[in-house]
Amino acid sequence: MADKVTRVHDQFHAQVVSCHGRHHFVRDESGKLYEARRRGKKGDVVVGDEVLCSAVYDNTAAIDAINERSSLIFRQDEWRTKTLASNIDSLVIVYASHPRFNPWFVWKALLAAHAAGVRPVIIRNKTDITEGAEDAERFLESLKTLGYETHALSAERADKETLTELDNIFNNHRSLLVGQSGMGKSTILNLLVSDANAKTQAYSEALNLGRQTTTVTTLYDLDRAPGFVIDSPGFQEFGLAHLKASDVIAAMPDIASHTGGCRFANCRHLKEPGCSVKEAVEAGQISLERYEFYCAVIASLDKQPSW
Repeated sequence: MADKVTRVHDQFHAQVVSCHGRHHFVRDESGKLYEARRRGKKGDVVVGDEVLCSAVYDNTAAIDAINERSSLIFRQDEWRTKTLASNIDSLVIVYASHPRFNPWFVWKALLAAHAAGVRPVIIRNKTDITEGAEDAERFLESLKTLGYETHALSAERADKETLTELDNIFNNHRSLLVGQSGMGKSTILNLLVSDANAKTQAYSEALNLGRQTTTVTTLYDLDRAPGFVIDSPGFQEFGLAHLKASDVIAAMPDIASHTGGCRFANCRHLKEPGCSVKEAVEAGQISLERYEFYCAVIASLDKQPSW
């Protein structure tokens, strides 16, 4: 029989640790879990939120208010952009040589990290796999040249060196872990949090989701140090609609470093004559694929940039 809540009308502070639609789990300052719902019809609660709750009964609670967030990451599907996670300080992006990775996924993640003001980290996983290894390593080197923090490891090996490197990346940070399907993200999570699978399954069963554990975004405390990691399986696209063109350029150092010589002060580096960015592309100083990515992102923005 579930423990009854004694503070039926009391308010308490909590952290949102799991979300599925309008169903949430929150954790109070003592670590006690409550199944919670937002008051009214608002759907604005995300994992990582610090919230004010009212206890109700049988370990359930109502979310009354959301505290101010220090950061916010968005996800996007075919129809809309939605909030994904809040109050993180690191966005850790995982890719691997097999299955084949999409560079644009990583680049969009870097734009999202810059917009949120959080530390981006890129992990090339599955270094023990030879298939596609040359392309994967070349891509990592290109990211390193752009000034990003990069790591190469094999989470499947799980040796002492790998654990130390993962601890250096995640410990004492509040991280969101992202990556395309099959990149070994779950293996990394399980090295950081020994009971991650058990917790995910427990949340899923409590919300009557059956086997649909991949739809539950969940926050986990790290095993070996302060901090947490948020995992969101099935997350495939970043919400960038809130960005301006100037935000995109600021987050792309290879583009930004060539914007000073354009003929027009309001050059968008697309079809304008006398564009120093396009000249740099033609000279091989900016890769054609990076420039095509820039053009595609600008084209996807709903509003014209403010300069």
